[in-house]
Amino acid sequence: MNRYARQVALSEFGQAGQNRLAASNVLVVGAGGLAAPVLQYLVGAGVGRITLMDGDRVSLTNLHRQTLFRMEDIGQPKAQVAAAHMTALNPEIEIFAVLEPLDPLNAPDHVAAADLVLDCADSFAASYMLSDVCFSQGTPLISASIVGTSGYVGGFCGGAPSLRALFPDLPDRLGSCDADGVLGPSVGVIGSLQAQMALAILAGIEPVPMGQLVTFEAVGHRFGGFRFDGAPEPGDGFRFIAPGQITSADWLVDLRAETESGPALPNAIRHSVGDFDHPDTRPQGARAVLACRSGLRSWQAASRLRCHWHGEIALIALGDVQQETNA
Repeated sequence: MNRYARQVALSEFGQAGQNRLAASNVLVVGAGGLAAPVLQYLVGAGVGRITLMDGDRVSLTNLHRQTLFRMEDIGQPKAQVAAAHMTALNPEIEIFAVLEPLDPLNAPDHVAAADLVLDCADSFAASYMLSDVCFSQGTPLISASIVGTSGYVGGFCGGAPSLRALFPDLPDRLGSCDADGVLGPSVGVIGSLQAQMALAILAGIEPVPMGQLVTFEAVGHRFGGFRFDGAPEPGDGFRFIAPGQITSADWLVDLRAETESGPALPNAIRHSVGDFDHPDTRPQGARAVLACRSGLRSWQAASRLRCHWHGEIALIALGDVQQETNA
């Protein structure tokens, strides 16, 4: 017990808390900047089993904030490299690397096997998918995001309101680390808060952070936040599906430009988001399926379509072309 002596000594934690950690099964989605402090603190604390999902590979531009990786890791699968480094940190824990991105088809089984889910993905579509599944299964979700100098972390589902209850609508533009930049220490602050919330839930430390949002602004070093226990669930949010769930009866729209890279979407017609401001742009099928790279344009088009058509609408975030895992 020398490894965990300092946390077991805490009156709020004790041997009972350590035993709960050792028996826990955690799903971490995303192996990037947020996951770096999350994994190191959860593994160091003795969480018994961690499943780490990420379909991406390490690149040079990751290294300033994704502190689990080294120069020799460039080009390797993030989840695989991170799992190996974490096993070296604490061989007593089990950590399993899943070298594929989260999608609406694989999410339910992975969430069902977990006691707690941590959303460390750099994707609003993945965040909403996780929230939908966690809310339906009653699994607590610690979701975090940071872009530029601003970030947040909150405890959702598992008896608390979902991410959709707090963020039912999207802004016209979502920031990204690629477009807006981000400072490594800012990511570390949010990831550390995410790990703290996770350990509090797993070890049974009161008060639990479910239904609580913490915000951080790096410029000025300001923390804020609030509770959202009473936030109502929206009744008609847009849901994400996987390309494999498209049917022949769907009206399938590709919102990407023809020159835009990414997975092919056969049999889709092309539209832009602005086309959906016109009432004559309406589905010729039982369901409208709107696809783009990140899911943002799909959400925007769906919001416009909903103004003059009230049938079923589903969204797809196609992402980028995945590299072969044995490349």
